[in-house]
Amino acid sequence: MSKTTSTYWNPLAPEQAHRWRWIEGLENQVQELVLSEDPDTGEITRLTRFLPGVDTSALGGKAHPFPEEIFIVAGRLFDGAFGLWLESGHYASRPPGEVHGPFRTDGAGCLVLDVSFPQRGGEGSS
Repeated sequence: MSKTTSTYWNPLAPEQAHRWRWIEGLENQVQELVLSEDPDTGEITRLTRFLPGVDTSALGGKAHPFPEEIFIVAGRLFDGAFGLWLESGHYASRPPGEVHGPFRTDGAGCLVLDVSFPQRGGEGSS
């Protein structure tokens, strides 16, 4: 199978609000909206929305055994692993095992586009 496809649509439009889901363990803090996925490989493209005032410090940083790409669409997100405020336009292509987070937002919150490639796993931790 391959990644799902769709015609043009606006995932940020108010009528799409029902598609956003809370990320398990981050309820009332972080939501996701899956744009495309491949159920066989686990590859996923999604929008991740960090609400204003989110702080995931209690969860610590995380890493996973596969690469991912992230692009900050709007707002600001502090990545504790890098000691850096990420702002609209920041991009990263993370290798397997790279620690990122914990994260926090200011009053603006943050919208992130991320693409994960679990089928390209390598060395790293979960």
